[in-house]
Order: sequence, then structure tokens, then C-alpha cells
Amino acid sequence: MVKQALPAVAVIGRPNVGKSTFFNRVLGARIAIVEDVPGVTRDRNFARAEWAGRHFYLIDTGGLEPESTEPMALAIHKQVEAAIEESDVLVFMVDGKAGLHPLDYQIAEMLRRSNRPIVLVVNKLDRLPEELGHHDFWALGLGEPHPVSSVSGKGSGDVLDAIVANLPEQAETPDEEDTLSVAVIGKPNVGKSSFVNRLLGEERMVVSDIAGTTRDSIDTPLRYHGRTLIFIDTAGLRRQSRIDESLEYYSALRTERAIERADVCLLLIDATEPVHNQDLRIAEKALEAGCGLIVVVNKWDLVEKDEKTAIAYERHLRESARSLRWVPIIFTSALTGQRVHKVLDLILEVAAERTRRIPTPELNDLLEQLEYRQPPPHFRGQPVKLLYATQANVVPPTIVIFTNHPKGIPDHYLRYLENGFREQWGFTGVPIRIKIRGRRGED
Repeated sequence: MVKQALPAVAVIGRPNVGKSTFFNRVLGARIAIVEDVPGVTRDRNFARAEWAGRHFYLIDTGGLEPESTEPMALAIHKQVEAAIEESDVLVFMVDGKAGLHPLDYQIAEMLRRSNRPIVLVVNKLDRLPEELGHHDFWALGLGEPHPVSSVSGKGSGDVLDAIVANLPEQAETPDEEDTLSVAVIGKPNVGKSSFVNRLLGEERMVVSDIAGTTRDSIDTPLRYHGRTLIFIDTAGLRRQSRIDESLEYYSALRTERAIERADVCLLLIDATEPVHNQDLRIAEKALEAGCGLIVVVNKWDLVEKDEKTAIAYERHLRESARSLRWVPIIFTSALTGQRVHKVLDLILEVAAERTRRIPTPELNDLLEQLEYRQPPPHFRGQPVKLLYATQANVVPPTIVIFTNHPKGIPDHYLRYLENGFREQWGFTGVPIRIKIRGRRGED
């Protein structure tokens, strides 16, 4: 199955109209900083949201002042333009308490040129349904104004209905069992596009030594051993504090969307640099999403080495994060082609591990052995018994274990069980999810 990227919805408006309050209301959590001072939202904020069965990314943006020449206003303008480019639907928020403002007309004209669906939201109407001030905003020429009070939540359901109605239709993709989506991820300028070009044998992507050349995720198919591999080359992902340029910020969003689409992720690391915490965080993002993972140490041709260099590097990498202890690591050079095509075999191996299903009798035999070898600790003075287990799902493998005390299984014991499953069955490059249930199915 070729998965689609989740659509994105950007909330846009002049300063202090309540965009962040609306963002938090939709998400049901205080994620954005809310303060009654214009310009508080400087860095963009995005998170997954869901309404009426549709999932999408909601993007909070800074207050837009189109004609201001102040450095902060110019930076926010660039960021909002990037948000518009990235989004499928635009939510234009205006202040119903203050009424129509000259900036509203300027922003409306800017959004109209984007050719994106626009949902006009009139905020701060706290006495709904008595207030009728939203009708004044028909003058913007953007269609029906939707009244809302982000503080109380009144009207937010109608706004979300309008947003969902404007999301792109979910195209029915063919259920092609031989198709795998492979996201090539990593920090900027580690050689992702060069690596994919070497795999494909032609220059399909722009390659530059300037970090951030790849702004969009690009899908390219490759047929290998009867399988269709869809390579998603992505923009680099940096730490949030380093994302100063608007385009880099939205590259992070594109990378997150690519990970969500992927079956297997190739995490490229620059062999000429120390392993960064950001490399490890990107790996965690892929594993948390349930993807298979392969670490590709690129630019290996530039490293001075002997016969022990790769062994030492691999040991250091695996000791840096527990989750990398069972992830394949391969040393390549996109420039020379060294071991690049061996990655294709690894992709197929990890994809097969991701769909591995363990028969219930085998699973329970091993569970019994693991419990006998190392019983779980007592819980509130009572022994904890592992009653039985079953594999509830694949992609990723999910094992449900039933016990008499579901709250009595500590994390370290779950790790012990996971290690036992891996020693027996491998699951190389694949996250295992273990869920604990009580006798009657309670958590």
C-alpha cells in the first residue's frame, strides 16, 4: 500500500487575533505559547490533529504584517509564505471584537493568490450565538465567515467541519503488496540526494554542497527483485532551536510527513562528523512511527581508517542509543558507490522482519522460558504472573501479554522480554511494541 502524506492546515492572520488559542483548542492541549502581546508566536508550531475521522497537521504561524519593514515582521512574513506553500487548506483568522482591519484586506488578497481553499474564521465572539459581528467580514470576499470563541470553544466544531470539508480527498491507492515506501532521512547536507542518485544510477535530484538544497520530499520508484521501492528523498531535519530560516522549519514538517508515509527509513549519517544527538532523535522519530530503520553511514571514503575503524564506529553508535543495538548499520560512499546497492538487500530484509508473525504456541513457549529464567518482580507484595501472549499485529510487530497485575510490569522487565524476543526471532531493524493487559483486557 502506497501511503499518502497527511494534509496540512495553516492558521494565518495578523498579530493578536487568537491563532495560538485556536491551535490549542483544536489540539486539546496548551502546546503553543498564548499571551496577550502581539508577536509571541515567533517559531512555527505544528502538531497532528483529528476531526470527524480525518487526520491532518495543524500549523500555528506568527502574526502577519505584510507591509512592515521590521526584521521580525519580515522573518514572520517569510515563514508564513512557507506555511502557505506547504499547506493544503488555509484558516484565515480575524478579530471579531476589533472588527475589520486594513491588514485583514491585505492578508485576504495574499491568501487569494495562493489558490488554496480558505476557511475564514472570526474569533473572539464570546457571546455566541447572540453576536452577529462576523457578518461584517463578508466584505473580504472569501466566502462565509465562521464565528468562533477560541477561549470557550463555541463554534469550533463548525470551523473544524469546514476545515475537513476542504481537505483533499483521500485517494484510493492500490493495495500493491510488492510496493515499499522508503524515506531517506537525516540532518541537512549528509548526502541524501547524492545517495539516492547513486542508487538510481542517474541525476534525478539536484545535488549541492549547500545544506538545505532539497526543500520538498521527492518520490522516485525503483524496481528491485520483484519489489517496487518508492524512495522519498527529504529535506534535512535539524534541532528545533537551529531552525531559523522558514524554509528549513517547513522542511522539518515535510520530513515528519515522509516518515509517516514510510515502511522503511534510511537514516544517513555523515561519517566525517561525530554522531550527534539529532541523529539519534531522528532515529527515534522513525521507530516511534513504527517504521523499519537502517543506519547508513555515508562519506566513508573520506575517513582515515584501518580494519578496526568500522567496528569501533559501530560499537560507539550502538552504545549511544539502546534502540540502535538491533538496527542494521552499513558504511557507504555515495561518491564512489561503495556498498550503496547492498542497502537494497537490507531494505527487503528489514521489510520482511517488519511483517514477521510468530505463531501463538511458539510465543507462549518462549514467554514461559523467559519468565522461568527471570520472574517479574512482586507488585504490592504479590507475585506477578505472565498468563499468556499473542501477536496482535504486524507492521510493526505488536505483542500483547496478559498478566494478573498489568500495572506491576516495570519498564526494565519489558526490555528484558523484548531482548528475549529479539534473541529468538531477530526482528532486525524493526520496533517491537509490547502491550500489557489484565485478565479481562484492562491496561
